Amino acid sequence: MKGFKVRKAAQVAAYFALAEGGRINVLKLIKLIYLADRRFMEKYDTPILNDCLVSMDHGPVNSMTLNYVNGLEDQRDDWDEFITDRDRHSVGLTSSKISVDNLDELSVAEIKVLEEIAKRFERWNGYMVRDYTHNNCPEWENPHGSSNPIPYERVLKFLHKKNSAELAENIQTEIELDGLLTA
Repeated sequence: MKGFKVRKAAQVAAYFALAEGGRINVLKLIKLIYLADRRFMEKYDTPILNDCLVSMDHGPVNSMTLNYVNGLEDQRDDWDEFITDRDRHSVGLTSSKISVDNLDELSVAEIKVLEEIAKRFERWNGYMVRDYTHNNCPEWENPHGSSNPIPYERVLKFLHKKNSAELAENIQTEIELDGLLTA
């Protein structure tokens, strides 16, 4: 996807793994990443990751990031620098030397949102966070075994943004411009 930065997604995952002591349950990780993107949109009208958002049975997810977590993408150098291959239901940091200081793709504002989400859900397991997304992210619609896109406009609408269509268009323009700059 244009505008999606693997290294940045890996660093978001690394932040949450750090917050959990170096390893994190995949279900919890994927939900925290979605919730952080959503919270960032609520505060700043734009996502952190420029990922494809989709509804899946276990709730809303960042699709490209999930593909990397599951080992489904070929270009993995930037991902593998920070995050281990999935082992059963968890992933971890590739090195105990990774710290927040190494997360150079993330702005101060992004790190603050990641910290907020990590603290809010620190004692929750993956299923609890999943249930939270089912009950508190009305843009998610149960796809009954499939997956359905979640347009940014719908997320922004449920975040009570009056100009959700315009904001979604701005996000799409930014994604396309980012894609051109990295091509």
